[in-house]
Amino acid sequence: MTPSSMESVSHAPAHSSSSSASSSSQDSQHKIWIQAQDELKQKLIAQDDFQWRLSTTAPTSDQDEVEVLKYVGGVDISYSKQDTSMACGTLVVLDIHTLQVVYEDHSLVTLTVPYVPGFLAFREAPVLLELLEKMKASASLFYPQLLMVDGNGILHPRGFGLACHLGIVANLPTIGIGKNLHHVDGLTLTGVRQLLKAKEDCVEDFVTLIGCSGRIWGVAVRSTDGCMKPIFISVGHRISLDTAIKTVIKTCKYRVPEPIRQADIRSREYLRKHQAMISK
Repeated sequence: MTPSSMESVSHAPAHSSSSSASSSSQDSQHKIWIQAQDELKQKLIAQDDFQWRLSTTAPTSDQDEVEVLKYVGGVDISYSKQDTSMACGTLVVLDIHTLQVVYEDHSLVTLTVPYVPGFLAFREAPVLLELLEKMKASASLFYPQLLMVDGNGILHPRGFGLACHLGIVANLPTIGIGKNLHHVDGLTLTGVRQLLKAKEDCVEDFVTLIGCSGRIWGVAVRSTDGCMKPIFISVGHRISLDTAIKTVIKTCKYRVPEPIRQADIRSREYLRKHQAMISK
């Protein structure tokens, strides 16, 4: 055997071993995440479980003293176009009656967890949870009674998206707001658009997302008049789909509900200013 052939033989297993080890490490991490999701999913509550009521809901005799929903939070994370590991997590809280921002906070972070489809929560949840915990620790009067999340709830390949994860860990009622449709259980964007088109003359401008299994995953909503692109609402935690729909529609001035829209706008602006300061 010549020296050159010996070199090629000795290098091939090393390269293969490195690639195999990397793949094995990823598989191991995904199994850990799946186990964590499964454990949290057992705590999921997909019905109304809170101490407030919507102002549009007439109180029952035993609800006379129940407070009306006032403070709705929204969370979002924006990423730097120059460095996708740099991100800005933002929490805003709005007065649902005026849709004015009464609280906002930001967190600039360098993320080390990669984006993996189906496991977004393990990348973003720690950043958003820290903002919620910081607000709670300060005993803010504006701490949200309900949280809207720029991400899905049960409308997710594993039935457990970012909104579910955040809701359970923070013990908050949460709603998932998706801008794109997860193709789960036979759901397709083409099919949803056809159903929405058939409802153009109906009072209710939304369609229930029922999969091939018969499971209800959420709803697709044209949230404002003339808006052709729907948003996708799903249960996160401690709220029913019916209440989620009513709350989201109540907070929509534009396509995306205002808590999410404001979190997005302010997150991107905060990140832009921070990067401008660094570049000076």
